[in-house]
Amino acid sequence: MKRNGLIVLGMAIGVAASVQGRAQVVDTIDAGLKARIDRIAGQVLEQRGVPSASVAVVEGGKVVYTHAYGLAHLSPDLKATPDMRYSIGSVSKQFTAAAILILQEQGKLKLDDAVGKYVPGLTRGDEVTIRQILSHTSGYQDYWPEDYLMTPMMQPATAQQILDTWAKKPLDFEPGTKWQYSNTNFVIAGLIVERVSGQKLMDFLGEHIFRPLGMRSVWNSDEEKLTSPDATPYVRAALGPLRLAPKEGRGWMFAAGELAMTAHDLALWDASLIGRTVLKPESYDAMFTEIKLKDGTGTKYGLGVEVTTRDGHRSIEHSGEVTGFVSDNEVLVDDGAAVAVLTNHMAGGAEAIAQLVAAAVAGGKPTEAEALVLGIYRDLLKGKIDRRLLAPNLNDYFSEQTVKDFEDSLGPLGEPLTLKQVGDELRGGMTFRAFRVVYPGKRLSLTTYTYPDGKLEQFLVGPGD
Repeated sequence: MKRNGLIVLGMAIGVAASVQGRAQVVDTIDAGLKARIDRIAGQVLEQRGVPSASVAVVEGGKVVYTHAYGLAHLSPDLKATPDMRYSIGSVSKQFTAAAILILQEQGKLKLDDAVGKYVPGLTRGDEVTIRQILSHTSGYQDYWPEDYLMTPMMQPATAQQILDTWAKKPLDFEPGTKWQYSNTNFVIAGLIVERVSGQKLMDFLGEHIFRPLGMRSVWNSDEEKLTSPDATPYVRAALGPLRLAPKEGRGWMFAAGELAMTAHDLALWDASLIGRTVLKPESYDAMFTEIKLKDGTGTKYGLGVEVTTRDGHRSIEHSGEVTGFVSDNEVLVDDGAAVAVLTNHMAGGAEAIAQLVAAAVAGGKPTEAEALVLGIYRDLLKGKIDRRLLAPNLNDYFSEQTVKDFEDSLGPLGEPLTLKQVGDELRGGMTFRAFRVVYPGKRLSLTTYTYPDGKLEQFLVGPGD
């Protein structure tokens, strides 16, 4: 698997199997933003061929919207609802990292302890640190880099068997010198939590995170598959029909991706990351800080989370992938916003929805330049243009044929999901601006030149990156 990671389906933490009627439906969002989110999700599902998605949105540090789209089960068709659980894959890793940080707060271990202090017998276990396994800089080889379920993984395994096979090989690189995603790291981390705390990992997480946050739907999918009221996982071979996904053997997911839950409950966790309500401030600082390699190179990864910047917004995020499920979790911690997206097919739609919705939630109102350009763009989709906005050269450029070419080529695409300015500079006595126009599965580049009096000298659209 990629850095997306893993999950299996399984056993609730002391709660009933069904999550129906647990106040998973929330709708206190602005009507305009709600319409944009619904449109984004609907278009991405259609474009990617994903059966369903469950989306939860955090705004102002609180869960403000949950909604499910599409079908959670096919033949017979069953509509998805926010009450349904999905496997969250490697989004689980941040919970394992949080468990380690709680144990450090309790004085029971330190991030810079050698892993061999707690899990003996590993290759160079006296050198590799807990911080390195949580940041994928240890050198331990990944036991599941593939994006499909191999036959041996359909049989049960134990964490120790995984480590005996993959964590006792020579390291792939010197500790701290490279970044390489490895699920093996988090199997080690999970065993450390259990041995230091004296509790099963799920029991520890339930006591310190799930129950305090009211995350009542959480399910240990490493023990047992999800129940019939939950989403059903699907796979597709090449461009063939959707088929039921096979089930991973018990024990393969463990601390690398064992969790399933509703999007609503994942969003409760996101709200806690924004409000810093579970861990101590120094623990959040450690989790959210990009790990640097020994040569100073950045990794864009903290402890169990990716650390990046999207359109100027700091994002703490992670994706998750397991047979038949894909998830994406984006937390814009400085904006008080987050988006959790869970899907039941491995078509990549979760990340597209999460990033577009996160941009919509955190982006606020369009700038004056964005509003002007979007208005012109919308007119061109219909074969119209307001020539009062154009300088003479651009007015000549937009001949009747050119306007028709814009309409014929862009009109079928319809309203874009987003139109954002991505750069500007002064040139030739004018202001040059670059914009990104986003559709499901397609990006366009739009550039303008504007005179000081506001007249446009250029308005060009072409393929984007």
